[in-house]
Amino acid sequence: MHQNIITEIDAGVGIITLNRPERHNAFDDVMISNMEDAISMMANAPEVRVVVISSTGQSFCAGEDIQWMQRAVNYSIEENRGDAGELAEMLRRITDCPKPVIARVQGPAYGGGVGLVAACDMAVATFETRFALTEVKLGLIPAVISPHVLAAIGERYARRYMLTAERFSAAEAYRIGLIHEMVADEASLDDAVGEWIEALLKNGPRALAECKALIRSVSGRPLGPKVIEYTVDRVANIRVSTEGQEGLTAFLEKRTPDWLL
Repeated sequence: MHQNIITEIDAGVGIITLNRPERHNAFDDVMISNMEDAISMMANAPEVRVVVISSTGQSFCAGEDIQWMQRAVNYSIEENRGDAGELAEMLRRITDCPKPVIARVQGPAYGGGVGLVAACDMAVATFETRFALTEVKLGLIPAVISPHVLAAIGERYARRYMLTAERFSAAEAYRIGLIHEMVADEASLDDAVGEWIEALLKNGPRALAECKALIRSVSGRPLGPKVIEYTVDRVANIRVSTEGQEGLTAFLEKRTPDWLL
């Protein structure tokens, strides 16, 4: 039983819901630990094919909880490293999850909340959602979330929004690549997530995991012999795998592959 999140599995979809609406779903050490456990559970559950991260209340995630920050004021550097390390590990587990992870963003996402959105494979938000990387306003820096945010929006936009700490709209988040779609309301949010889930469930489970690993391994690397060798090896291995053979055979025989039966 988790204190600050709700988990459920339904028809191949694992749902992790941040459930501290009175605190705007802000992170503290307990929620981060809960999230780590839930993501690992979803990653290792064979019945889960897709993971959705959502929230209750008016906010998606307001970043770090004020009460947690108050406790951390007197932390030693080692204690601060420990706290930061837990957040980094949670985000890593999302990025490295072998299942596609969707962020369903129904309200504001600030600081670490932006990092959470960026760590997911896909993100959709309502038109009214606002985002901000607010750390420098507190004399801090968005260090732990930076690899995920930079991967999502690139260095140029990161320079602006990390340095100004200004709020930006869902339309701007869509333009710079933080989210993939924006919709009118929560009902439309569910429709968009449902469409992605429907598309993802049609694909080979191992192929999805291998595709995520491929993207992580190739992204940002210059095209050269090592990258070419890696990609050739990956496609050769997947072609002779049980799933690859089944997918190709099903296509040629004009039938449904076994992962859809």
